[in-house]
Amino acid sequence: MDNKTSPKHSVHIVEEKSSIEPAQDLYNADIDTSDVDERKLIRKVDLRLVPWFSLLYLLSFLDRTSIGNAKLYNLEGDLKITDNQYLLSLTVFFISYAIFEVPSNIFLKRMRPAVWFSFLMTMWGIIMTLQGLANNFGSLVGLRWLLGTFEAGLYPGMAYHLSCWYKRSELGIRTALFTSATTLSGAFGGLLAAAISNMDGVGGKPAWAWIFILEGLATILAGIASFWVVVGFPEDATFLTEKERAFMIRRLQGDDQFSAAGEKLKMRNVVSSFRDWKTWFGMAQLLGCDMPLYAFSLFTPSIINQLGFSATPANLLTVPIYAFAAIVTCCVGLYADKYGRRGYCNIVMLTIGGIGYIILIVSRNAALSYFAVYVATCGIFPVVPNTVTWIANNFEGSYKRGVSLALGISMGNLNGAVSSNVYRARDRPWYPLGHGLVLMYICLGIIANSVFLHLLKKENSRRDRGERDEVIGPEGLEDNGNGRFATVEDAKLAKGDNWSGYRYML
Repeated sequence: MDNKTSPKHSVHIVEEKSSIEPAQDLYNADIDTSDVDERKLIRKVDLRLVPWFSLLYLLSFLDRTSIGNAKLYNLEGDLKITDNQYLLSLTVFFISYAIFEVPSNIFLKRMRPAVWFSFLMTMWGIIMTLQGLANNFGSLVGLRWLLGTFEAGLYPGMAYHLSCWYKRSELGIRTALFTSATTLSGAFGGLLAAAISNMDGVGGKPAWAWIFILEGLATILAGIASFWVVVGFPEDATFLTEKERAFMIRRLQGDDQFSAAGEKLKMRNVVSSFRDWKTWFGMAQLLGCDMPLYAFSLFTPSIINQLGFSATPANLLTVPIYAFAAIVTCCVGLYADKYGRRGYCNIVMLTIGGIGYIILIVSRNAALSYFAVYVATCGIFPVVPNTVTWIANNFEGSYKRGVSLALGISMGNLNGAVSSNVYRARDRPWYPLGHGLVLMYICLGIIANSVFLHLLKKENSRRDRGERDEVIGPEGLEDNGNGRFATVEDAKLAKGDNWSGYRYML
């Protein structure tokens, strides 16, 4: 299959050029891992990583989008802000969010994940709580900027952290599960906002203020707990035995994650992310699905509200939409893991989502529009985790993968600033401009995914034909243009995913 590694070309060169090439180094060769039960070990890792990450991302997405729920409870009127000022307060979040994602992923690798995630969550929980005390436009905008600054490191950090634990064919469903927290936050956010609205007037504070305060306090508690719950990387995870750590790293190295045992920070590893064409395509792909994601999450309650439902019923009607999206997201993740067809899944799901937005543009019937929202979710929620997984699958080198993931996600999130301004109050109740621009982004996503898929297939074919083979052997051998290395292991470590035996996943 296209997604399997086939190193025979490099090995062929070894056999022709050098008969003294040593066997592949085994990580901690003195440790016998023959009695480790792989399935039990993976379940153990799953239970420590996925549920807690899902909770953290649920809180993250809930905190950034709850302003959409708060708006229904007279946020604008109490703060005396215009619709344009409200949209600007949404926009500044995404700008700071995008700026700080790449530095955060570098810090994550340099520091303990437990320390970094705990710090980020506690800080943005405090900022979230303070939003409930905002009394004018300036204070709201400043707090939204700080919220984006501290939330920036969570999603790219968790996506990168998971990619350091699982094989490429295992990562999709795990990413889908914790990313499905976005759908659960939409459902839970609607229910929570409806419940909290009953506190209107308690302590002299309006319902929208209590939404911010209570959700912020929950985030602070989760941030403090993360210091003890979040685990490190495979080479230093204390919840595993020495045998289990060795086993985990060996299985990752067998999946062409050569840097699984650890990698020192070198600027060339960071720079290589910017120079790799795959990084730029990853940015285009996430641009095509992240803007629709944020537009959908921020404005679905308002769209339903404008179709004739009051604030609480509008929030409640978002619940089944997000539950449906969660199911579809996990099904796509499972399918892509099993069959290795991530690009094809993206193209199909984006097309379905585009159909949903075409219906929303032409519909003037509330029931039909509500149905179209379900169709639209298919082209938004499953595509985000599948794209993040696809990017992670095709980068080797832990720092390079971390930076490339953060760059792609930051570009997608930067376009959240666009999504914050496309659903204008004067366009209600049908919002033709907002739906039209989301459809445009979906079309860009389809194009970016199609071209990326074509280029990966083309590069795999070149490697199958031996056009990327390195020269392996002593210094006297002439470099053929693809590099000369003493051993295959040297070539793997030096070139990462550019090694001739590495095959890109489609």
